[in-house]
Amino acid sequence: MSALLFQPITIRNTEFKNRIAMSPMCMHSATIDGYVNDFHVVHYGARALGGAGLIMLETASVLPNGPIGPGDIGIWDDSHIDGLSRVIDAIHRFGAKAGAQLGHAGRQLGIDLPSIAPSAIPFTADSRVPQEMTIEQIKEVVEAFREGTRRAIKAGFDVIEIHCAHGYLLNEFLSPLANKRTDMYGGSHENRYRIVREVIDAVRSEWNGPLFLRISSTDYIEEGNKPEDFLIYGQWMKEQGIDLIDCSSGGIAMVPVNTYPNYQVPAAELLRKELNILTGAVGLIETGRQAEEILQNQRADIVLIGREMLKDAFWPRTAADDLKVKIDVPPQYTRYGSGWQRSQPKLDAAPLTVSVEKSI
Repeated sequence: MSALLFQPITIRNTEFKNRIAMSPMCMHSATIDGYVNDFHVVHYGARALGGAGLIMLETASVLPNGPIGPGDIGIWDDSHIDGLSRVIDAIHRFGAKAGAQLGHAGRQLGIDLPSIAPSAIPFTADSRVPQEMTIEQIKEVVEAFREGTRRAIKAGFDVIEIHCAHGYLLNEFLSPLANKRTDMYGGSHENRYRIVREVIDAVRSEWNGPLFLRISSTDYIEEGNKPEDFLIYGQWMKEQGIDLIDCSSGGIAMVPVNTYPNYQVPAAELLRKELNILTGAVGLIETGRQAEEILQNQRADIVLIGREMLKDAFWPRTAADDLKVKIDVPPQYTRYGSGWQRSQPKLDAAPLTVSVEKSI
């Protein structure tokens, strides 16, 4: 049986050369105003050269008050487009697709500006208290996602992902732990989902390509969201045109989490089977055999590799070795594969001998 990990997959008329994606991970290496630099070109370009089919960039903040931390990239201004295009060009040059993750940190804002959230509830007892958002501010956020999408299109991205996980703004609205509103944006599943619905509609009004959405499938607290809640939310996401749900977890509260290889995969499997929607699996997927098991048993459709790909830009090649399959690799990274040897003149004479004087 051939390895599914290295078979192409087509999502909304876009073909990805394999099922391996680099997971979005904040590098905190941009300028204070959210502009990318040479680091991002090299960092993301190297993983594209390494063989991943999809390179997801770190979260791009849709508003100046939305970065997760200092040095996060921005997409809140047209002046960000040129730099992002430069990164995308490098990704495309080495055969991968490029993905933009659009997000807003909400109450977990990591820079020195006033923070906003669905309710005035701090993240921890030591965190600053966010401002409860007005209806006008909610509308501004929705419009910012639409404008971020427009900029992502101009920059040349192949995939857009809406960040609705890890305790950031949209996740805060979904979770009853962070959303205590009594208006049309709080209370029931339908009301807590309302801003997500509006954001998806805004993004889809601009974007016809593959649209992913990252969720925190559980809050790890009894009163919070569980995977079963996302059978409700996920059905609405599917109806709105989400192509793939990227299944992560946690972040809404500081609670201990028992992590282990593939610990988040059951949520991806549940949504895939119950909703008949594509899912992405993420979380301590370390080896090719792990990834292949997920795909062969139809638990997810793509795997998103995070920390392992930070350690090993050529993780796809490492995974191929683990699975004992052959894949195409850049010829420069094979012995004489670059053609250097073939370009040298033939030596028909006797072998060259060199005498080396002994140094004292």
